[in-house]
Order: sequence, then structure tokens, then C-alpha cells
Amino acid sequence: MTGDLFAIVAPVFLTAAIGFAWERSGRVFDTDFVTGIVLTVATPCLVFSSLTRLDVSLETLGAIAGSYLAVLFVLAVVGAIVIRYALRLSLPSYLPSVIFGNLGNMGIPLAFFAFGDEGLALAVAAFSIHSVAQFTVGISIHAGGVQAKQLIRTPVLWGVLLSLPFMATRTGLPIWASNTVDLLASLVVPLMLLTLGVSLGRMRIKRIRRSIGFAIARLLGGLLAGIAVAEVFGLDGIVRSVLILQSTMPVAIFNYVFALRYKREPQDVAAAIIISTIISFATMPFLLVLVL
Repeated sequence: MTGDLFAIVAPVFLTAAIGFAWERSGRVFDTDFVTGIVLTVATPCLVFSSLTRLDVSLETLGAIAGSYLAVLFVLAVVGAIVIRYALRLSLPSYLPSVIFGNLGNMGIPLAFFAFGDEGLALAVAAFSIHSVAQFTVGISIHAGGVQAKQLIRTPVLWGVLLSLPFMATRTGLPIWASNTVDLLASLVVPLMLLTLGVSLGRMRIKRIRRSIGFAIARLLGGLLAGIAVAEVFGLDGIVRSVLILQSTMPVAIFNYVFALRYKREPQDVAAAIIISTIISFATMPFLLVLVL
């Protein structure tokens, strides 16, 4: 199991390290261009590809989707109260790091290794809810307010909407179209990690203690929220296990992309991503013991 976990986490660090070394070598890396491609093209393709390949009952999908949405709500409410009134910090800068975890890079592979194809399908369903929330509510938080037109123009929403007819009719794209979508979807993870590494090479961490605090808040808060929601919803079996597993992922890399775009303390967010990922790798065996 330790070897499997290392196989999941090692690519995250190694790819980010390439970006870090690229920046330190003085080479050019156009962050705006790369993040634009990821947000407007690659991510909608990833969501479409994932949704159209689900092979789980609608009742089970509804259970994992509704419960994970409840987890996000709990984290948002509790996180907002603590950040605003206890810590007196900026909600747009720090709240998204508490709410949104790294389901795409770590949650989905881990669910597959732990629970097989059914776990993978449930994790993808949670990831779809997570993605829609992050690209609507998450962007709104980062931007400090959003208009209806911005929601309509959110590319990931179109990925979800376009997938619905294919899900309803159980049909797929022609092979050439499916291969194209899959190819573009495969850009998301490596480009996000390279961008993170480049940005880490550019930044200077000034508030390491604060970043450690938010890293722990994401992991511990997600774990407690996942367990609480599972109890309230009466979940059991694999649905309960996948919910808790996905709720306890480290800070999502997209939080950094948005923090960079809207100038919301990207250095602190990047540090929280790396620290929470390291902590997550160290504590993952204990988490698996809890859910298996």
C-alpha cells in the first residue's frame, strides 16, 4: 500500500519540481497563457470525459453528489466564520483553500487504488460536483463578487451541460472526437503542476506559519466534515468511504491558479498546497485504515 501511495503522490512533486527548476534556470514560462488554456479548454474536456464514462446507478451517484455538496457547504460556513471573525483575514484570499481539495490529482487515483472501478466512478462524481462549485462559487469568492454573465461563460459548466445528453442516452462520441477530448483533458494535471512549480520558483514565503495553519485546516476540517455529513446522511459502505476520502484531500492546485489571476495572496496559497500535500502523503495510510 505504501508503494501505491508513493506512486500516486510522487508524480505531483516531480512535475512541480520540473517547473521549479525551469523557473530557476531563467527560462521563459508564460503563466497567463498556460492558465488560460487550462481553464477554458482542458478542464471542460476533463469534466465531459469523466461524466460521460460513469457506470454507476443514478441513486448512488445522487448520494455521493448530494453528500459531497453538503461537505462543501459545511466547510464554507465554518471556514468563513473562523477566517472572518476569529482570524480577521481576507475571505477571498483564504476561504477557497479551506473549501476546495485536490480531488483531481490525488482523490480520484486514490479511490481507484482503494476501491477499484466503483470507487473510481464515485470519486469522479464527487469531482464533477467539486469542479462546478469551484468554477462558480470558488471564482466568485476569489473575484470578490460575480455576475450572472460570468457564470454562464464558465467553461466547465458547458462541459457539464454538453455531457448530459450523452449520459441520458448512454451514447458516446465518435472515436476521433473522443480521442481529441481525452487528449485535451490530459493537459490539465501536468500544466497545473508545472505552473505551480514555476510559481514556487518565483515566490518567497513570508508567512510559513499561516500557510501551515491553512494546510492543516483543509485536511482536518475536511475529515471532520466528511465524517459528520456521512453520519447525518446515514451513508455506509463504499459511498461513505469515498466521501470521507475525497473530503480529506490537500488544498486544490486550482486555488493557486485563481489566487494568481485575482491577486489573492498567491504565495500563501501555493505554500498551503505544498504543505498540505506533504502532510497528506504522511497521513494517508492512517486515513485509509479509517475508511477501509
